[in-house]
Amino acid sequence: SCYTRRCITEDPSWSLITVPHLTELCLQHIVHNFEKNPILDRLLPAHQRKVVDRLSTGLPLAVTANLVSDEEYWKRCCIERWQVCDVSNYGDSWKRMFFERHLENILKCFIPNITDPNQVLELIPLCKDYVWKLEVDQFLPPVQVDQKEERDDLSDTGSDTEFGEVPMQHYDLRDLITALPHLEELHLTYGVKDCGMNFEWNLFNFTKQDCYNLAAAVKICRNLKVFKLTRSKVDDDKTKLLVRNLMDHPCLVELNLSHNVIRDEGAQALGKLISHGRLQTLDLCNNQIHHLGAQALAQALAEKSTLTSLNLRLNFVEDKGGEAIGRALLTNSTLKSIHLGSNNLSELTATMFSQVLAQNATLMSINFSCNHLGLNGGKQLLEGLLDNKTLTELDLRQTEVDQEAEYLIHQIVWANQEAVSLGSLQHAAAKPL
Repeated sequence: SCYTRRCITEDPSWSLITVPHLTELCLQHIVHNFEKNPILDRLLPAHQRKVVDRLSTGLPLAVTANLVSDEEYWKRCCIERWQVCDVSNYGDSWKRMFFERHLENILKCFIPNITDPNQVLELIPLCKDYVWKLEVDQFLPPVQVDQKEERDDLSDTGSDTEFGEVPMQHYDLRDLITALPHLEELHLTYGVKDCGMNFEWNLFNFTKQDCYNLAAAVKICRNLKVFKLTRSKVDDDKTKLLVRNLMDHPCLVELNLSHNVIRDEGAQALGKLISHGRLQTLDLCNNQIHHLGAQALAQALAEKSTLTSLNLRLNFVEDKGGEAIGRALLTNSTLKSIHLGSNNLSELTATMFSQVLAQNATLMSINFSCNHLGLNGGKQLLEGLLDNKTLTELDLRQTEVDQEAEYLIHQIVWANQEAVSLGSLQHAAAKPL
């Protein structure tokens, strides 16, 4: 005992406590051998916590995916792998974020005929319970084995078929997305990001076979609520194929086909989809829809529709299309928001919408920006708004409307906005706690 006292005096840090507890040694052993022998469920909650806190983020997913549910562990996995991590985009679940982004990354880098499809298929049992949304903003085409002949006369306006009939199918999503029971949102773009000086038109070729595969997949994906297929050169034929497969979809409420090359026939097919489905949001921004397509969409709005939002910005509907949509809105009672910006509209459409504003009690937002409504068009809209109590947004930027009329219009719209805010506050206050 005299020796022990002397040791303590000479080395203040020396203590019997520095010898680890047996429990601690066991936990260290479990962490160290977790890959070969993943013991977790049988431990006490406090011990589970200690093990999970020390687990390496580099462990194989086959070990951790369906065993580790601790959010802190998956938060570490996400932060170590990606610089920007906004968990609010993933239902506030770090585990969901990890598996959705991990799967997206594999799909973005998948090269048909080179990448092993099992890379994706083996991931399904590990990620299927944690994937609700997939956003894939590039699909790589197959690598062509025989190099195409150098052509000096090749111009930047080359067509998709310029390189001959080479099979260019991208990864077929059918086996994957039909095996994801919770998948509710699918956002796709068929093209290549950052191709730089290696630009070729066929890098951006969404083929008929691609469309057929995708349409078949989406049809079977019965829980899908949101489907976005943008910047993929979707034309009328591909739109019709997609519509045929979406016609009786039980869940689809939002369809986004913006930044494509859809013309009137495609819009006519979409009109049928509006009439038969339960679609609430349709985004057709930046396509090539003229008045015939707009008239077909208008007919659907007038007859039978659940649509609450329609975006036709950057098309070519002109007054024939604009007037048809306005006429439909005299009877339609579902649409809350319409965007007709940059459609070469004039006073004629404004006159028709003057009647809409006087009669329609559902519309809350209209965007007319970048059209030629002119001085009279502005006066007509003001007249229609005088007794309107529902419109809370009317965008008249770059429409050549008289400044005074625009000011008075904004006064009315602002007053409606205030009334709606006040009404919702009173409604909230009246609710019992």
